[in-house]
Amino acid sequence: MNPTPRTVDADDAPPASVSFREALLFWLKLGFISFGGPAGQIAIMHQELVERRRWLSERRFLHALNYCMVLPGPEAQQLATYIGWLMHRSWGGVVAGALFVLPSLLILIVLSWVYIAFGDVPLVAGLFYGIKPAVTAIVLQAAHRIGSRALKNNVLWAIAGASFVAIFALNVPFPAIVLGAAAIGYIGGRVAPKYFSAGGGHGKTGAGYGRALIDDDTPPPAHARFAWPRLVGVFAVGAVLWIVPMGLLTAGLGWDHTLTQMAWFFTKAALLTFGGAYAVLPYVYQGAVGHYGWLTPTQMIDGLALGETTPGPLIMVVAFAGFIGGYVKAFYGPDSLFLAGAVAACLVTWFTFLPSFLFILAGGPLVESTHGEIRLTAPLTAITAAVVGVVLNLALFFGYHVLWPEGLSGRFDSIAALIAVGAAVALLRFRVGVIPVIGACAVIGLALSFVR
Repeated sequence: MNPTPRTVDADDAPPASVSFREALLFWLKLGFISFGGPAGQIAIMHQELVERRRWLSERRFLHALNYCMVLPGPEAQQLATYIGWLMHRSWGGVVAGALFVLPSLLILIVLSWVYIAFGDVPLVAGLFYGIKPAVTAIVLQAAHRIGSRALKNNVLWAIAGASFVAIFALNVPFPAIVLGAAAIGYIGGRVAPKYFSAGGGHGKTGAGYGRALIDDDTPPPAHARFAWPRLVGVFAVGAVLWIVPMGLLTAGLGWDHTLTQMAWFFTKAALLTFGGAYAVLPYVYQGAVGHYGWLTPTQMIDGLALGETTPGPLIMVVAFAGFIGGYVKAFYGPDSLFLAGAVAACLVTWFTFLPSFLFILAGGPLVESTHGEIRLTAPLTAITAAVVGVVLNLALFFGYHVLWPEGLSGRFDSIAALIAVGAAVALLRFRVGVIPVIGACAVIGLALSFVR
């Protein structure tokens, strides 16, 4: 606690109630400044909402964050949805979550069009030549970061190793790996719970920022209390919002049409994003690249680079995949390529994020009574361990396509290897931020394009 006596007006009195308009303006601002991936986005929200504005207390913020961390989907976007819902009911949550995504979607549509239409221009090609090795290092850093947090014992290490072998050597589909890990965690939580207990959360509570509008002892508002009719109503609305567009796509275009298949595929992807965006990327690669051919491996790497350098959740790389797939398939004709890409990007974003809103609006009232129970957290602990092996495989996949662009029988790109090693050292050893590393590597690539 601060030893200096605090005045009631300055610190102990909670701030005035926040209007819906004031909250909306903040969520809009957040959508444009939310760089830095989940960690950076969560840090921005903590600084703005807990420390500066005191809309909710540290403990309430961390409690919401812990819930969002065990859900499939982008945790930072779900945290914004949760806080918006807690403060201003369902519409508050919808507005907060939507504004977290929309600026990123609009920016990515424009950047995706520039990339696919002008990607062969030497200037653009040079930038991406430097960025691709950096992306490989970033994914490797993600595997290290998740592993250092998740692999607390030999059992979890074994799960991570088994998942790596399964996807790398046996080409087991990512959903099967997730289900297998969940089953192991469920059984392990009952037989040997000490190996599957959740980690130490996300930091200590109790920092003295003064009384908050939603403080530790503030009772949940009426809309945040569990009621069966409300739960059923949320699921019913969610079902309608999924069934109607899916039904229209199927009836109007057919099941095999690109847009219908994108809607179905990214719905499944949305339910498998345990462990963050990096965890779902292998599944997106298996489907979007390997099965459907919506984009190439190289384009997948470039899309991740764009996702890293734009605001919003990293999983917005799916919008890039949708845009490229729609543009290439040209289902509106050769004169409407941008329209096809933009429609596909918006459709993919809808079906990817719809479950995230449903999880928060339906599960929010349940979180108080279920958080921390081993029977619920053990499967998620095992899934997170499996994700480490999957993300490591993704790093190897990216490294292969960057260092051997013509295949193993072709040349080894030693310059790209040096850029990747330098980026990895900067990220892992000196803890340089992702944006500066990508920027520096892009400048290097651009300079090399002028030298060659």
